[in-house]
Amino acid sequence: MAHRNAMHRTITLLTAFAGVAVLLGVLAAGVAAPPVAALGRLAQAGDDAFNSLPSSFTVNPLAQGSRILAADGSLIATPQDQYRIVVPLSKVAPIMREAQVAIEDSRFYEHGPIDPEGIGRAIIENLRTGTASQGASTLTQQFVKMSLQAQALAAGNDQAAEAATAKTLVRKLVELRYAIGLEHTWTKDQILQGYLNIAYYGDGAYGVEAAARHYFDVPASRLTLTQAATLAGLVQSPSTTDPVHHAKAAQTRRDVVLDRMHELGIISDSAWTKAKKHPLKKDLHVTEPPSTCAASPEPYFCQFVIAWLLQQPALGKTAQARHDLLYRGGLTIHTTLDPKIQQTVDESIREVAPEKNHIGVSAAAYVTEPGTGKVLAFGQNTQFGLTPKQGVTAINYSVDKTYGGSGGFQFGSTAKAFALVTAMNQGLGLDATVDAPHADAHHYATFTPEQFPQPCGLYQPWHVYNDTPGGGHMSLMRATAMSTNTAFVALAERLGVCHIRDTMLAFGMHDADGSPIGKYPPQVILGAQTISPQTLANAYAGIAADGVLCQTYPVTEVLRGGKPIWQPKPSCKRVEPSGPVKQATRYLMYNMTNGSGIRNQLDGRQSAGKTGTADGNSQSWFVGYTPQLATAVWVGNPTDPTRRMFNVSMAGKYCASMTGACYAAPIWKRIMSRTLDGEPVLPMP
Repeated sequence: MAHRNAMHRTITLLTAFAGVAVLLGVLAAGVAAPPVAALGRLAQAGDDAFNSLPSSFTVNPLAQGSRILAADGSLIATPQDQYRIVVPLSKVAPIMREAQVAIEDSRFYEHGPIDPEGIGRAIIENLRTGTASQGASTLTQQFVKMSLQAQALAAGNDQAAEAATAKTLVRKLVELRYAIGLEHTWTKDQILQGYLNIAYYGDGAYGVEAAARHYFDVPASRLTLTQAATLAGLVQSPSTTDPVHHAKAAQTRRDVVLDRMHELGIISDSAWTKAKKHPLKKDLHVTEPPSTCAASPEPYFCQFVIAWLLQQPALGKTAQARHDLLYRGGLTIHTTLDPKIQQTVDESIREVAPEKNHIGVSAAAYVTEPGTGKVLAFGQNTQFGLTPKQGVTAINYSVDKTYGGSGGFQFGSTAKAFALVTAMNQGLGLDATVDAPHADAHHYATFTPEQFPQPCGLYQPWHVYNDTPGGGHMSLMRATAMSTNTAFVALAERLGVCHIRDTMLAFGMHDADGSPIGKYPPQVILGAQTISPQTLANAYAGIAADGVLCQTYPVTEVLRGGKPIWQPKPSCKRVEPSGPVKQATRYLMYNMTNGSGIRNQLDGRQSAGKTGTADGNSQSWFVGYTPQLATAVWVGNPTDPTRRMFNVSMAGKYCASMTGACYAAPIWKRIMSRTLDGEPVLPMP
């Protein structure tokens, strides 16, 4: 009976309150108010009609940004739709809890879901002032309203979001009924925790933790009295009192909170006086969250790994589902990026190819681990920026187009590694020889469509030059070391261009735009197709692993709420027999000791590698490996891929032409030597 009397009294008070509020609004607007009569009938009917309203709703997990971490745990980025960091109540400073309760609902821990005294005070105040300015919502009711609004917005239902905050009697009744149901299942502390995490504190900060970090650069657990009072005061009108854009209004509102805390006996006279004299600007230390890749310490990797994550079915069946989980799900994502190797890559590139160099070339490198596909690092000699200019770009030259990369670059003679694997597969062995037509840089050899029939053939005669004069009967070892083009074209005629292409496809070679390697002989034999360093490094890593190809592997674990929801493992498979691949490695090792890699051998350890140069020397490459590491380096012109580059000078070094041995190979050596320093010296095949 006591419960029913209390309920009836509450509804009666609510009726009076709503009647006063609506009547005042009606008098001002000069319109009728039929909802008042309806609410009066509800009061006459007692609490049975009220209890017939829905009493429960689902409080969904709050949208909060995810955290992308490097292999050492350092923060790379926080992709998010809303800047929010959910924390338990124990991680919020007690003074912050007290300040929020004091200004929003000082009797929160004393009354139930509805505060009859608060409604009574509101009626008297509204009658006294002649306005409907005094509200009577409890903190629980406010939490319900904010939750309903947040859920509607998350579902993309703008109409429901507007209804959740509409100043109507129906909305108020539903809100009250939900509040009663919530306090039957949640404790007061749980409700306060929910409130502090869902409330908007202005300037893009959702929840008390994000607000504390944004405005003061401290966690919510370390908030001071004046900082707490500032935040507590923001919830009422965050768009007009945030301290970044409205410092004077923020301090005025802060002092209102301090006054209320003093009035309630929460703070002493001396603390109150001292706090009000404390200038707000002394508390402010505004920081911006690394929520965009532009703000990330590793913007190119940030862009890459987000694009990669959004393509993984394990994170959702649809692109939208994956986006929502990444940007709202509060994930913690552990990646394979090694900051030490990343620093080595960045420094090594710029030592050889400085930013904004006078010859207008860029450089990029991609480092991976054979046998796992781990993305250890990649970089380029540009700054990340959305407005492209020399030395500034948002295009990632290291990776495929689908991950934010460019259209790729012709990879030249690095393609010859796949002809070597094919030759060894066909039994030519380490003593193989080849008959090469004579040619040099000014005199070509001609190959005809009859020599290269379809489906992987020529449509017209093909004129082939050699950078270094050569031809005749020679060992395949010598042809590899000299990178004799006519020797490898003759070898391809013997092996079959389609067979070499099949080897390339087996090692994951594809155009930077994702399309397959073409069938035209110049594409297959001499790399006249656009490839990214990522693709080429992964393919050479497959050779380093004796024919085991691993897919790109940048993420080791994804957690939600501290619990793993996905732990991807390396995805590797054997694509070629081990024996022939090991023989091909011997050829590439010979190139390091007797060919284009001779000046960039690694000190104290063996390696294998190959240079590559596009027509006109506009693009140049060096790709090489040890058992532990594979690295592809590109140096070239990203905006004018056909520009001829001869007699070039950069970082104090002159080269007669832009070759892989001149600039790309020294970058490769720096990266490999510094990264492998202190690592075991493992034998090559």
